[in-house]
Amino acid sequence: MSRPDVSVVIVSYNTRELTLDGLKRLSASRTDDVSFDVTVVDNASSDGSADAVAAEFPEVRLVRLPVNVGWGRGVNRGVVAGTGRYVLLLNPDAAPVGHPVAELFRFARAHPRHGIYTGRTLHPDGTDDRYSCWGLPSLRGYVGFATGLGSAIGWFDPEGLPGYDRRSVREVPAVSGCCMLVERDLFDRLGGFDPVYFLYSDDIDLCTRAAALGASPVVVPDAAVIHVGGASSSSEGQRIKILRGKATYVRRHWSPGRARVALGLMTTGVGLRAVGKTLLGRDRARGVDWTAVWRERRTWRAGWPEVDEPRPPHSALLENVPTAR
Repeated sequence: MSRPDVSVVIVSYNTRELTLDGLKRLSASRTDDVSFDVTVVDNASSDGSADAVAAEFPEVRLVRLPVNVGWGRGVNRGVVAGTGRYVLLLNPDAAPVGHPVAELFRFARAHPRHGIYTGRTLHPDGTDDRYSCWGLPSLRGYVGFATGLGSAIGWFDPEGLPGYDRRSVREVPAVSGCCMLVERDLFDRLGGFDPVYFLYSDDIDLCTRAAALGASPVVVPDAAVIHVGGASSSSEGQRIKILRGKATYVRRHWSPGRARVALGLMTTGVGLRAVGKTLLGRDRARGVDWTAVWRERRTWRAGWPEVDEPRPPHSALLENVPTAR
C-alpha cells in the first residue's frame, strides 16, 4: 500500500456524536488527487465513543487509551500510527467543509517552506469564529485581560490578531490545534507536543518551537471547518484549563521575572471579574463563574505539573502506542 499524502489524527474524549459526524464529513470530503488515512485516539471516553467508531468506521485506525492523557500526548500517540507525509490534527468538534484536507495539502506542497498550516474555523452559520490562528502571548495582552481593555480595544488583544481578515492568506505566529497541518519531518524534529501540557497552549508552544527551526505558520482560507468549540469542557473547568495552559507557557518560554508579571496580571484579571460578579451581580458573565475560577487560582497559576514522560526522539513514541481496536 502506498504512503498516503496526509495522516489525519483526531483525539476524542466523550464527544461521541461529534466524532461520528466529523468522520462522516471527513469521509465525504475525499478527493481523487489527495490520499489520507485517519486515526482516532480515544482518551478513555465513558460515552461509548471508541466502540461507536469501531462499529461505524472499521477503516479508521482506532487507538484506545486506558486513561485520559490529555490532548497533546494523545496526538503524539496518534501521529506515529500513521505514515502520511503530512499530519493533519483535527478536533472532533471541527467538521470539514468542502475539501479541507486536499486544500491544505495542495497549498503545503506548493509552499513547503511554511511547515505548519491551518484553514478557517467557522461558526455553523458560516461566519469566521476567529479561532484558527493567534498572536503569541504578550504582556500587552495580559494588561488587556487584567484591565478589561482587551475586549474593547484591539491593540490590547494582540493574541486575537485584530484587523486580520481570515479570508486572505497570511503568515501568523501560531495556529490552532483544532485544524493544524504539520509536515511530518518537522513534527518529528520537534519531538511532537510537549507532554507537560494536558490541554490548551500546547499548540502555541509547538508553533513557538517550530518558528525557532525556521517554520512560518500560515492560514489557507480555502480550507475550512465548522468549529463547535469547548465541546469537552464545562465553562469554569474550561477556563481553569485555559489558564493552566497559559501559565505553563509563560513559565516555559519567558524569563522568571516576566512570567511573574504575566501571572500577576492574569490573577488581577480573574480577581476583578470575580469582584464584578459578587458586587455588581454580574453572575456567570459569558458563561463563566469567575468566583469559582478565582477559588482555584493556586491550581491554575502553578500551570500543568511535570509528567514522567520526557519528550524522546519521535520514533520512540511508537513504543507507547497500545494495540488498536
